[in-house]
Amino acid sequence: MRAIFGLFVVMLFGACTGLASAQSWPAKPVTIVVGYPAGGGSDVVARFLAEGLRERTGQPFLVENRPGIFGNLGAQYVSRAKPDGYTLLYTPNSTHGANVHLFKQLGFDPVKDFTPVTTVLSAGFVLLINPAAVPVSSVPALTQYIKARPGALAYGTNAATGRIASELYLTLAGGLNMTFVPYKGAGDALMDLLRGQIHFFFADAMFAMPQVRSGKVKALAVTNEKRFLFAQDIPTMAEGGLPGYDVPTWFALFMPAKAPREIAQRLSEMTNAIITTEKGREFLKKLGADPYPGNPDSLAKLVESEIPKWGRLVKGARIEPQ
Repeated sequence: MRAIFGLFVVMLFGACTGLASAQSWPAKPVTIVVGYPAGGGSDVVARFLAEGLRERTGQPFLVENRPGIFGNLGAQYVSRAKPDGYTLLYTPNSTHGANVHLFKQLGFDPVKDFTPVTTVLSAGFVLLINPAAVPVSSVPALTQYIKARPGALAYGTNAATGRIASELYLTLAGGLNMTFVPYKGAGDALMDLLRGQIHFFFADAMFAMPQVRSGKVKALAVTNEKRFLFAQDIPTMAEGGLPGYDVPTWFALFMPAKAPREIAQRLSEMTNAIITTEKGREFLKKLGADPYPGNPDSLAKLVESEIPKWGRLVKGARIEPQ
């Protein structure tokens, strides 16, 4: 009887401690880690979230960029951080879906090493070319341009999902032969696209759309099953002669494993409030994304379903893990 009573006290104390920590959180600055360079789509949204969270809590939320290996370095860092709610990871589905199948050693477990918080937004990739270097205006025309120059052209990407989008295109278009060039950031890939050193680039919509609107590059297609609501003039890859092609993206917040559930829940509620306000929706629309509110449970289920899904896509794209 004493043992049962003691267990009850321990459980009650743990619940009260978690509640107290959630109510007092944050009592100091919080770091949001982004596994990509400053200035990219991930970074811009993370800083928007940071400002919104600061306004709601009165504490600074500081964005820290740790770029490298398609987001893996940032994810590794957060997976090893103290699970106290003061280190967050803002990341695309590369680290918690695609990368599992692209790397033999990730340095982290996307399920066991993280506490899910919430999804933030959904988007897709845009197939970009520099028309001054590649004089085409459609996916079929690009396919013929590449076929006529086997092995002589290159493509680049800064994200694992971008690489899958690229290789899936090359495979479904008949096994096109091109050189793959990896980049740490989308800005670097864009510069090489403008120089003519790479010949196409699947960029996430948040980075791509401002470049398209500026006239620097041309958008040939989007990777999602349907056209973007904010860019109805850009066809899908499926419309470009690749039926069934569908490579969407999402971004989410995570904390290290064993972080307080109460903090994850509170953080998800605040994040959802930020992205679903008129200000949040307009911000994401201009970037080429839609709000994707969620919670710890829905994000956990999403990761569980995304890992095998991206395995099928990687296999279909015939990419060997590195």
